[in-house]
Amino acid sequence: MADGGYRERPARHAGLAGGVVWDVTAPTDRVGRVLPDGCMDLIWDGARLLVAGPDTRAHLVTSPAGARYTGLRFAPGVGPLVYGLPANELTDLRVGLDELWPARFVRRLTERVAGADSAGVALEELAAARLSAAPEPWRARAVAALAAGRGVAETAGELGLSERQLRRRGLAAFGYGPKTLARVLRLQRALRLTDAGTPPATAAFLAGYADQAHLAREVRELTGVSLTRLRP
Repeated sequence: MADGGYRERPARHAGLAGGVVWDVTAPTDRVGRVLPDGCMDLIWDGARLLVAGPDTRAHLVTSPAGARYTGLRFAPGVGPLVYGLPANELTDLRVGLDELWPARFVRRLTERVAGADSAGVALEELAAARLSAAPEPWRARAVAALAAGRGVAETAGELGLSERQLRRRGLAAFGYGPKTLARVLRLQRALRLTDAGTPPATAAFLAGYADQAHLAREVRELTGVSLTRLRP
């Protein structure tokens, strides 16, 4: 749903390093396309606290004109430490926070966010208070290796894990196994390049695709539209 009404900033709490606080207002009645990025979000829609699980495909969101959303996007692997359950239990889902935590407790949190001067700051404070532990270093190392284009076997070896162990850990931490995470991170890498004006063929090479046709197939499969439509 990124457009002129979208803003973001880095999360300020040390325990949420790598996270992003974002805010968007829908300029018209619209259907937004939220792309997979390996992350989980905590979202305030002005009335409810919502949880967005990690996506394997683009998620379509229908918003009326003027609708405003504020969210906290956790770095990959951090969301489960806040929500207190494995990420793969929320893969491709959008649920109310009161479906995960006691309803009475969530009502108090909802009142706190609703009355805050800054919903973004309130979301950070809420998440930081619920963070059960600092993320284990292997999570960031796995994301960095896969984002750099390393294969699953090489990544597992760097972490001192078997591929099966990495997959099991990845499902709980990221919501999907390392192969899917690698595809999502590669897509994001390619889109950052094309957003910056890099020609698709060059972006495909730099992002690690076999060729431009491979990039085009992955974009359509993961987002549901062509690269031209996604990034006019």
